[in-house]
Amino acid sequence: MRREAGGRGDPIGLRGALADRLLVALIAAMALFAACAVAGQAAVSQLAQRWQQGANTAITVQIPNPSPARMEAALEALRALPAVREAREVDPARMAELLRPWLGDVAGLPLPGVIELRLADLAADPVLIGDKVAEAVPGAVTEAHGVFVARLAALARALSLAALGVVLLVAAVAASVVVIAVRAGIAARRDSVMVLHMLGAPDRDIARRFARRTSWLALLGGMLGVAVAIALLWALMQLAAPILPEIYWQDLPLPGLAAIPISAALIAWGATILSILLWLRRLP
Repeated sequence: MRREAGGRGDPIGLRGALADRLLVALIAAMALFAACAVAGQAAVSQLAQRWQQGANTAITVQIPNPSPARMEAALEALRALPAVREAREVDPARMAELLRPWLGDVAGLPLPGVIELRLADLAADPVLIGDKVAEAVPGAVTEAHGVFVARLAALARALSLAALGVVLLVAAVAASVVVIAVRAGIAARRDSVMVLHMLGAPDRDIARRFARRTSWLALLGGMLGVAVAIALLWALMQLAAPILPEIYWQDLPLPGLAAIPISAALIAWGATILSILLWLRRLP
C-alpha cells in the first residue's frame, strides 16, 4: 500500500511524511514570528506604562531668585495640596553637576531653585498646582511632562497596532500554508478520497480525517515555534539585564504565548475543513 500510485521511487508514504515535516516546520516558523510579535507588544506596553507613570508623577517647579524664604514658602504651599505626595528641593550642587556637560562651570551663573514633585493622584491637573505655587511664590514656574507622555502613549499604541497586524498577517500566512499542504495531501491520496466519496462517505467525515491530522501537526509546529521564541527571549533578557534590570520572567506574556499553538491548531482545523469541503463539492 505504501507504493500505490507513486511508483517505486516515490512512495506515497514518503511524500506524506515529507509534507508533514514541511508543514510542521512552516507552522513553527509562523509561530516563532507570532510569539516575537506578541512578546514585543507586551514589552512595549509595559515599558510605556512604566515611563508614563514616572512622567505623570514627576513635576518640577522652578523658583527664580531662590532665597530660603521663597523656597520654604513654595514647599509649604505644595505640601498642603492633597494631590502632592512628596515635594523636595533639588540640591543646588546636584543641579550644577547635571548642567556641567552643557554649560560647563556654572559656579557664577544664577540658577533657579528646583522642587521635584511626586503626585498622589495621577489625574491631578498640573496647571492648578502651578497656580497655587505661583500665588504663594510669585514667578514660580511649573513644568509637567504632558507632551512627552502623550507622544509616548501614541508611540505605544502605534507599536501595539503594528504587532497586532503582524500577528494577523502570520495567521493568514499560516492558513495559506495549511491549505497548500492539504491540497498536496489530497493530490497524493486522490484515489483513496475518490473511493470514499463514491461509496457515500459524508464530506464532513472525510474533511475531519484530514483536519485531525493537520491540526495536530499545526499544534506540534506551534509548540516548537513558541519554545524557540522563549529561548530567544531568554537570551535577549540576559543581554538586556545590565540596561533593563527590572525585566523579569513574569513580564513575559505567557497566556498569549500559550495561545499561539492552540490558535495554530484551530486555524489549521478550519482551513482544512473549508478546503476539503470546497474540493469535494467539485467532484461529480
